[in-house]
Amino acid sequence: MKGERKLWESETSMELPQEVKELAKALKEAGFSAYLVGGCVRDFLMGENPKDWDIATSAKPKDIQEIFPESVYENEFGTVLVKTGSEEEGLDIVEVTTFRKENSYSDHRHPDAVEFTDTIEEDLSRRDFTMNAIALDIVSDEQIIIDPYGGQADIRAGIIKAVGSPEDRFGEDSLRMMRAVRFAARFGFDIEAKTKKAIQKQAETLAEIAPERIRDELIKLLMTDGAGGGIRLMSEVGLLEQVIPELQEGVGMEQNKHHIYTVFEHNVRALEYAVEKGFPLHLRISSLLHDIGKVGTREWKDDPRGDRTKKGKKGDWTFYQHQYLGEKIVKEVMNRLKFPKEMIKKVALLVREHMFVYDPEVVTEKGVRRLLRRVGVENIDDLVKLREADRIGSGVPKAQPYRLRDLQAKIEMAKKEPVGVKQLKIDGKVLMNEVGMKPGPQMGYVLAILLEEVLDSPELNTEEALLKRARELMEMDENKLKKMADKAKEMAREAQDRLDDAIKEKYFVK
Repeated sequence: MKGERKLWESETSMELPQEVKELAKALKEAGFSAYLVGGCVRDFLMGENPKDWDIATSAKPKDIQEIFPESVYENEFGTVLVKTGSEEEGLDIVEVTTFRKENSYSDHRHPDAVEFTDTIEEDLSRRDFTMNAIALDIVSDEQIIIDPYGGQADIRAGIIKAVGSPEDRFGEDSLRMMRAVRFAARFGFDIEAKTKKAIQKQAETLAEIAPERIRDELIKLLMTDGAGGGIRLMSEVGLLEQVIPELQEGVGMEQNKHHIYTVFEHNVRALEYAVEKGFPLHLRISSLLHDIGKVGTREWKDDPRGDRTKKGKKGDWTFYQHQYLGEKIVKEVMNRLKFPKEMIKKVALLVREHMFVYDPEVVTEKGVRRLLRRVGVENIDDLVKLREADRIGSGVPKAQPYRLRDLQAKIEMAKKEPVGVKQLKIDGKVLMNEVGMKPGPQMGYVLAILLEEVLDSPELNTEEALLKRARELMEMDENKLKKMADKAKEMAREAQDRLDDAIKEKYFVK
């Protein structure tokens, strides 16, 4: 029967944290009911480790504070933050909230008024999805679950379903539509037909939500394993048009003969590679938006050498300098969603530079150094990873072809200080000031010898030891010194060759 209290049907063997049990027990001993509610129950039922814990209780906020003196109450929604003493993140503070029901939501964001109620069933009725409208009594002798909307059955069926009327739930908080998509992406679930239809009907109301809230929900989606599918679903139900319309414009847009996917699908597949590789947020955003400038630069290039089809069509689509328009659009999108300025700067740079050339026949050492100066050493590895995502998103089988590995080897060589006297803890100026050596061949010989000896014994690379050895070398015959220096230079060249060979071998380009 709907609303019937049943024994917990989960088959998970996970144990509830002792801190949570003790909080619920303290509330019960004070004469109040207490239930685990929301996402922690959902995750627990699914065998996942909850990131935070929430308790709903019949106790009023004043009662909760009396029971737990080490608590904080600074909101209008009946939620008291109770410190548990645990050092584990997510368990150090537990939200304890009085049973409540909410009235109208005129701004599609916040309830116009919150009213405390007496039963857990009324409290569950205000929640977003059936999977989140389950309560667990963990203090009774037998763990009892309250599931008035069939949340357990929907979890088993893999369905995201609104509690009651989906139009009402999304009218209360339009961000719930994005949450539905995120849950579908995170768990690999489907959105129930009526719930999905309501999202499509009310998608435009998302415009009334604060951009910071939309940003945070988008970030949560991008950090799930199903992020690519989530972006496709956002497009399907009309939410992407509200959040990143510039990305939506690439849906169905054909590319050129080098691409088997549309602009939109290519971007999403690049994101999926970034997710598969565990890339951080800024690289996931860069992968998703790297070709967002293609829509505005797409032109048909008539190629007289192209094969004529039966329709007389020849040539191909071009997207000249799309990376520069993409940089501009990325800044607009991320500023609109209130992303941090440093992240905007980094993502915009990666999008602008993602078309870098990496053909071995074209890329010189000087060109690699220019690339490093333009992009910054701190961004070069991310740029290569973005290019990998771009390649896989195009449908090619290899993320790192020989050409890209060859460039990575050249980049690593360029980043490393060449084997030379600059690695010594002293220089010619120190030799002049400390031992009276004059500029000339002798100084060059001494520095070359010192370098060879340091390469052989790095512990000698201190100013004191090098100055002592320099004084000894100054007493030698210049011819003998020159022979020693020539041998030392050859040893340094061999050391550089070994270093270069090791880097090439690392990238399989030897």
